[in-house]
Amino acid sequence: MKVVSTSKSHGGVQGVYSHASEACACDMTFAVFVPPQAKGPLPVLWYLSGLTCTHANVMDKGEYRRLAAELGLIVVCPDTSPRGEGVADEKDNWQFGSGAGFYLDATQQPFARNYRMHSYIVDELPALIASQFPADMERQSIFGHSMGGHGALTIALKNSEHFRSCSAFAPIVQPMTADWSRPALEKYLGKDEKSWRAYDTTALIEDGHRFGEFLVDQGTADGFLKDGLRPWLLEDACKKSGIALTLRMQEGYDHSYHFISTFMDDHLKWHAARLAK
Repeated sequence: MKVVSTSKSHGGVQGVYSHASEACACDMTFAVFVPPQAKGPLPVLWYLSGLTCTHANVMDKGEYRRLAAELGLIVVCPDTSPRGEGVADEKDNWQFGSGAGFYLDATQQPFARNYRMHSYIVDELPALIASQFPADMERQSIFGHSMGGHGALTIALKNSEHFRSCSAFAPIVQPMTADWSRPALEKYLGKDEKSWRAYDTTALIEDGHRFGEFLVDQGTADGFLKDGLRPWLLEDACKKSGIALTLRMQEGYDHSYHFISTFMDDHLKWHAARLAK
């Protein structure tokens, strides 16, 4: 692991790091905030970012450090995709390729070589975090925004033993049928839509995967609400399956980090309460 940068913040350390990833077959960059209570093992909160983002978006605009320092939370912010020379990409397509890994393991060439973000988030990066930071890996939670909300929900559903809690800001809840995600799933996973179900929150719930509870915030003025996000589909799936869902429709808020930063404290407190148990 290489140290890219470190800065003191709220008594803790905000760092940016890179390493050679086996899962993604390229160098990957990620951010970690370690609060001032770093002498003992601390709970870990994963934040997964959305389309076009890197580790830096939430680090610069998410406003999580003050409260994370108070609550004693390590916050890990991975990148959203593999990057670099030799990594397959569609540079003119913001919904696919670089910045748009969709937190899945691609099976179709040429993307299968690098686009293994599910394995990276679930297996490889946690192992690195456990070895390099004062992290209590028995106490982990996960949340994210948009594509990252999709990632958080699907990863939690498939790895419920790893996470104490899961929340999301404006998640893509049914990417199999959303116009802005269907093309990406086909390119990464092939034309057989049965294979897509492993990366679709509502399909995973329908297929029997369960998680204790979800917290979701969604802005009513979000331009992607009706075509891409559609939280009512998650609400219906959770109601049918008995999963507890707190869905908060936030009047007048859009899809931006102005929205995310407004409700970041609520999510941090919600996760901290469950990580303390």
